Amino acid sequence: MALDDQPVFPKPVTLRDVAAEAGVSVATASKALNDQGRMTAETRERIRETAQRLGFRPNSLAQSLLRRRSFTVGLLTNDTYGRFSLPLMSGISDALVDAGVSVFLCNVEEDPRLGQLHVEAMLDKRVDGIIATGKRIDRHLPVDLSNLRIPVIYAFTQPDPDAIAFVSDDAGGARLAVEHFCRLGRRRIVHVSGPASFAVVHARAQAYRDVLAENGLPATDPLLGPWSEAWGHEAVSVLFDGASERPDAVFCGNDQIARGVIDALRERGLDVPGDVGVIGFDNWEIVAEATRPPLTSIDMNLAALGREAGLTLLSLVGGKPAAPGIRKLPCRLVVRQSCGRLPDG
Repeated sequence: MALDDQPVFPKPVTLRDVAAEAGVSVATASKALNDQGRMTAETRERIRETAQRLGFRPNSLAQSLLRRRSFTVGLLTNDTYGRFSLPLMSGISDALVDAGVSVFLCNVEEDPRLGQLHVEAMLDKRVDGIIATGKRIDRHLPVDLSNLRIPVIYAFTQPDPDAIAFVSDDAGGARLAVEHFCRLGRRRIVHVSGPASFAVVHARAQAYRDVLAENGLPATDPLLGPWSEAWGHEAVSVLFDGASERPDAVFCGNDQIARGVIDALRERGLDVPGDVGVIGFDNWEIVAEATRPPLTSIDMNLAALGREAGLTLLSLVGGKPAAPGIRKLPCRLVVRQSCGRLPDG
């Protein structure tokens, strides 16, 4: 390409261009676009319309210096696959976008050194605040976020003492599942869940026992194992081989376990939901909707949880205080075909 053929890019529109086009001073144009100063509503609106028509974009660095804010928020996570952090980030972004705040995600894995490097980089960029999230609520990220002198919110991970945190109500979600089975007329309901080292496993198991006791139904000891389809498949052998009274419903600790349960039931010639109803947990749509039949599951409302975390961080950045503590947000039951219909349905 010859030198004369090089593309010519238009110069960016400046505040001076806007002021000249609107017939006002540069100072007046600046005040109008920053919603400051005293002028008529007609003048302010004319300047804004002129800026929009010309395609004027304010200098973000200059605005940040003026307002002493970067209009960015850091999101730290060790959820490598994004199973939980990506829905959370969707909710966080939804909460912040109207305020002109951007979010950038950093994966700390399980490496304290990497986590500290990311935190230092965020502080160097003068982020307005940090949201920490993870892949389980009973483990802290491998990085110290205390005494940072900027607001820190925890979402779906273990918080520091006296911090603000948002988690899903796992016990409440388990109640939704077992209560739904009871309404469906199921009377031999069992629970297959994940490893005993997870706090949520015990919270969901206790809710399972409580609901059955409230309905006068017997509860068996939950079967605990890995968070995997293979474990769900194996659990069916434990439940059905030689059992004098077979279950008519299985409440599973996650959707992968539930999928394994359904596959194993089908291999035994049992109909789902005709012979056995199955409900999962997490509402991981890529799994739940591809299961045959499609899987009824508990949704932890992670996007809504992220939105609440984002809005709370905005309030803190704006100087509004918020009480420390853990906020539990409700889950919801997403009904598909794996659990059957209500008796009157």
